[in-house]
Amino acid sequence: MNKRPNILLITTDQQRFDTIHASGYDQMITPNLDRIANEGGNFLNAYSPNPVCIPARHNIITGLPCKYHTFDDNYFDDSHVIPYDLPTFAQCLSDEGYDTIAIGKMHFQPARRHNGFGRFIMTDEISRFREDDDYLLYLKEKGYKVQSPHGVRHVLYMQPQQSLLKDEDHASSWIATKTIEYLDNSSRNRPFLIWAGFVAPHPPFNVPHSYAHLYDDADIPEPIVSKTPVSIEAENNKYIADYPNKETYLRAKQSYYSSISFVDHNVGRILDKLEEIGEIDNTLIIFTSDHGEMFGDMGTYQKMLPYDGSCKIPFLVRFPKEIKAGTKITDFVDLNDIFPTMLDVAGIKYPGKELPGGSIFKDDKDRNFQYVEHQHGQRRWLSVRTKEYKYNYYYALGREELFDMVNDPKETTNLLYDDPKGYEEIRLPLRKKLLEYEIKWGLSEGIENGDFKVYPELKPHFTMENNPPVFPKNLREPEDLISLEDEVKMAIADEPVVDLEKLNLDYYAKTLDIEDLLTKKQ
Repeated sequence: MNKRPNILLITTDQQRFDTIHASGYDQMITPNLDRIANEGGNFLNAYSPNPVCIPARHNIITGLPCKYHTFDDNYFDDSHVIPYDLPTFAQCLSDEGYDTIAIGKMHFQPARRHNGFGRFIMTDEISRFREDDDYLLYLKEKGYKVQSPHGVRHVLYMQPQQSLLKDEDHASSWIATKTIEYLDNSSRNRPFLIWAGFVAPHPPFNVPHSYAHLYDDADIPEPIVSKTPVSIEAENNKYIADYPNKETYLRAKQSYYSSISFVDHNVGRILDKLEEIGEIDNTLIIFTSDHGEMFGDMGTYQKMLPYDGSCKIPFLVRFPKEIKAGTKITDFVDLNDIFPTMLDVAGIKYPGKELPGGSIFKDDKDRNFQYVEHQHGQRRWLSVRTKEYKYNYYYALGREELFDMVNDPKETTNLLYDDPKGYEEIRLPLRKKLLEYEIKWGLSEGIENGDFKVYPELKPHFTMENNPPVFPKNLREPEDLISLEDEVKMAIADEPVVDLEKLNLDYYAKTLDIEDLLTKKQ
């Protein structure tokens, strides 16, 4: 057995905090995630410091906010990159003799940037070039002709659908299999660092057939209803799901849960392999997600919002040397804590100046406050939480929200809506904390004369997800791939609740070749 501890970071994408059975959510079927929690620690107040895919993942690998790594939002055009001299945890561990490998979805930009990893076996939702994506190459070798291997993410983006692939070839299976292959071939004389990044349960919910009806009889929670108006940002996310009725919503949420349970199954395969090779107790295992999914709470969807459905995440840790089995922790933790925790376990000093996070095994961070940020300029917002309250500040018109997290943990009532000046003793200290955070760790463009700069109000806009596959357009020679129309039909063949005639096909037709579907709608 290695004397130095191994490190295994497992991430999912867009997984809410309330999707782990061991965390008290009885509707969930997650025996392997429960195992991590029951054999280690369950951090019940974990947050994404920037609740959208690319920024959150760059926070993880650098331990720093967007001020440093440059990703305040998703950018897919290679206009943003991590500065060359910014340390990553993969680089630090590699320099100290760790064998480092990233497997699955990382969302690095550019797509093949290793960011310090010795090896990178990659897949992503919308790869521009097939040769960049190891999973697409795998599917080609297996004889698949699909354009949408991770599910149809245009017409059916958040609709219930089933995978176009065999269960064993699903991305969740492939990521676990590649991780297991690495473990089978790893040497005993060198510690390893693995980041296994699952694509699921990020929509589309391309559930394997064997898991498609796992939650048919489950007690699915009703969405949270807000008693006061939500932010413009939340209003703009209301149309993304395109759910024509409650039945569609219910079935989609069942699919979301099923997707998580299939990830759980594959996490179990990895845990079993670690145990088989005798390394499970010598491995720091961290399971978490980059952000959550509103899924109808407050009538809105997706992420990018300061509400718990968007930014509160699962965070499970197994490491017997430091954390007792069955421990439940209510202190705030976030993705910024992963880097310093890894360095702590490995006995390595951070080569940079300072990190906002701290090791979860040390008392080296003020955990009385939890900060979250997103975007820049007019769209920027900041959030700070204490155990008692959450305060959100929006740069557009300086709008504010204050929630009583003890008596109103579902954030149904903005206390400042009817009484904007009635909570000054609570609001003003939290506003000051946010200002201090922004000056030190945030974007300097938002500070003017020592205070927040006020931007014009955002305009409401209608938006839906409309991202067809890209790599087929860049193939050197055209290939006989399944058409977009046929992929739609195949994905919903066993999902009668999806009625194409009730979906907004006219919107999708602006950028998609779906004439056959439009004809049927007419």
